[in-house]
Amino acid sequence: MAVFIDTGAFMAYRNKKDIYHRAANGLVRRALKGEFGLIFTSDYIYDETLTLAMVRTGNKDVIKDISDVMLSSHIEMFIIDVVILEEARDLFFQLFDKRISFTDASTMVVMQQENIGKIITFDSHFNGMFEVLNE
Repeated sequence: MAVFIDTGAFMAYRNKKDIYHRAANGLVRRALKGEFGLIFTSDYIYDETLTLAMVRTGNKDVIKDISDVMLSSHIEMFIIDVVILEEARDLFFQLFDKRISFTDASTMVVMQQENIGKIITFDSHFNGMFEVLNE
């Protein structure tokens, strides 16, 4: 059993002003306690999360806190290699009309390759493909 945590969940978990803070706080805390099994994310999610946190909050303390959580020993971070990159590129163009980001495409590839069936996210693109945990 395993769960992948997406950008929006990390953002909302540590940003009390985020509209999804309450849900993300509960879900990430449950994940950190082991309720969903192993926890995964990716370096693309790390990049996207810190950049988005900088733009939305401008608060270095919030961003540092998010970074510390993401780099903790409780979360395994996948590094997107050339194999995943190429598969994500194919998926990105295959789903282009659905306006799925390249980061989301890379997440989908990682989750499929690693048999990760659950994702903590507030992004509807994952509905129907994985079990979405968002409340």
